[in-house]
Amino acid sequence: MHKTVEEGRAFGRHLIRRLSEAGDQPPTLVVCPTLPGLWPLAREFAGTPVGVGAQNLDLGREGALTGAVSGYLLREAGAQFVIIGHSERRQVFHETDDVIGQKVAQAYQSRLRPILCVGESAQEYRQGSTLSVVERQLQALAPYVDDKMMQTLIVAYEPVWAIGTGEVPEPGQANHVAAAIREVLDRMAPGSGENVPILYGGSVNAKNIRPFMGEKDIDGALVGGASLQVEEFLAMARNSC
Repeated sequence: MHKTVEEGRAFGRHLIRRLSEAGDQPPTLVVCPTLPGLWPLAREFAGTPVGVGAQNLDLGREGALTGAVSGYLLREAGAQFVIIGHSERRQVFHETDDVIGQKVAQAYQSRLRPILCVGESAQEYRQGSTLSVVERQLQALAPYVDDKMMQTLIVAYEPVWAIGTGEVPEPGQANHVAAAIREVLDRMAPGSGENVPILYGGSVNAKNIRPFMGEKDIDGALVGGASLQVEEFLAMARNSC
């Protein structure tokens, strides 16, 4: 929950200018602004290689749901992606695994590509429950998402205890979880384990991103606070190659 509409637009223009100056092909970049900034930033990024996503969606399409914003409305505002199940949505807003499964299905119905966040709390980590928690969160999709949808899912592994704390798992440890995610995905929808990009998130920045990106089963990063400054964001993109 950062940046006014004008601050977001300035961020977008700065990012596009710096990408143009660099001249090389960056990794795939997606920016997920606040809801008020979605439409203006989608216009700033139109015709550029930068994608735009929303930070959340609500169930439904249109109707008497005051304050809600559906995937349909997000798509019409220019979103191509949507983050679903971020730990803050699970913890602060009490979204259940079942609701998150429904939201992933809703994203597909709205022609949005979902970025599903999974990850364990500090207590679950200490109990050694990481893999079972992540599998439970993935399996919640099964009643709502078919095999074809699963092939285009994006999964972000975000250990809750690492978000905003400065603590990060060892890259090999994160890769072990990413590999387990691929195994679960393959059991749910054969072939999806290979096709689905898996991101790491949680206190990742330009200084620590490279070892994570060097791991076999980690394809990218879901960036929080370090994405708020264009130069830091671009340094992360460069260091991920």
